[in-house]
Amino acid sequence: MALIKVKDMAYGRMRSPDLDRMEEFLTRFGMMRAARTPTALYMRGTDPAHHIHVTEKGDPKFVGFAYYAENEDDLKRVATAPGASAIETIDAPGGGKRVRLTEPNGYQIEVVYGIETLPPIPLKPRQKLNSGEDPLARAGELMRLPKGPSQVKRIGHGVLNTPKFRETVAWYRDTLGFICSDDVYAGDKSNLIGSFNRLDRGDDYVDHHVFFCLVHEKTGLNHLSFEVQDVDDVAMGHNYLKAFGTYEHMWGLGRHLLGSQVYDYWADPWGRVHEHWADSDRLNVKNGSHLLPAEEALVSQWGEGPPEKFIKHASP
Repeated sequence: MALIKVKDMAYGRMRSPDLDRMEEFLTRFGMMRAARTPTALYMRGTDPAHHIHVTEKGDPKFVGFAYYAENEDDLKRVATAPGASAIETIDAPGGGKRVRLTEPNGYQIEVVYGIETLPPIPLKPRQKLNSGEDPLARAGELMRLPKGPSQVKRIGHGVLNTPKFRETVAWYRDTLGFICSDDVYAGDKSNLIGSFNRLDRGDDYVDHHVFFCLVHEKTGLNHLSFEVQDVDDVAMGHNYLKAFGTYEHMWGLGRHLLGSQVYDYWADPWGRVHEHWADSDRLNVKNGSHLLPAEEALVSQWGEGPPEKFIKHASP
């Protein structure tokens, strides 16, 4: 039985030597500044979360993931985990409390509670689509999409590459309460090479995965993933970032098989990969878990397959 069952993903934390360049990238990616100190940058989406991305000033590094606890009792429980900190007051914008843990690859995991929320930012209105069973939804009206960045709503998931695959997956399930959506094998069914894990919120529906772990000889962050307004928003953000000519495009556009998201991936100035996506599968506990071969699982429903530079990417 899991120690606790976290409520949602809160943010990713990393380090960059230049907070101005990081803020510029994240703003162009579609986030907005929530707060900034001399030593850290806090970026938000349009949803009420105070921040969904934290960058500390320092040498380039992926620091770790943060997740929301259901309540303070869960903070007390997770503080009993081996190597866990005591419950700490967060001395940073948004406040709240947290417990810090170290997962098997040495990255910091924060379990947080009570962080301030902010008023949601209204989304730019979207026109209806003339398609499918409603071909006259926009009758007489021309489709004209605005130019500019995607509108990032929230953080969705994080992905780790690691040679400590089984140990890592077990830790996240046992400590944070994740459950398997899909495990992926190569060759023999016992040879697991990937695991998609979702939140366990009982009958409530959640994203297909909040954490994906992949067997790899290198250890590091493969990517952080953020939901945007809709499928048009994914494509609009792609064109906007491409126009700068300064950021590396890693993969996309396409639609995943597992999770079904329409995706697009970009690297920040220090190579950390950030994903735009829209339209995830939403599952609850009744959907159970599945085991699939890699050749059927790790493919796209449309779009090109993942390039080598994406598959092998791991930011330490």
